[in-house]
Amino acid sequence: QVQLVESGGGLVQPGGSLRLSCAASGSIFRIYDMGWYRQAPGKQRELVARITVGGNTNYPDSVKGRFTISRDNVKNTVYLQMNSLKPEDTAVYYCNREGSPPWSWGQGTQVTVSS
Repeated sequence: QVQLVESGGGLVQPGGSLRLSCAASGSIFRIYDMGWYRQAPGKQRELVARITVGGNTNYPDSVKGRFTISRDNVKNTVYLQMNSLKPEDTAVYYCNREGSPPWSWGQGTQVTVSS
């Protein structure tokens, strides 16, 4: 079973930036499309960025132009660069494989955007 460890979250002012990292155990990581998800209090988990094995990316309109997902298959790590952060980006952020069934979810990393 793949283990996922997210890091890089924190408290940031509106307009600020953060870079999240997600380290996956095992080399199996490189053969899966990966996604970053977030879950705000009282809301369902949502996909905010996706990257294919080949490096193609896509984003929902809510983060397009502000978030950038990337991956390093040597380090078994996926990243999420978040710029121009807004209060509505406040959530716990997770990574996981795209598709079903997902791997066991990590603990996530809290992102709080507030002045």
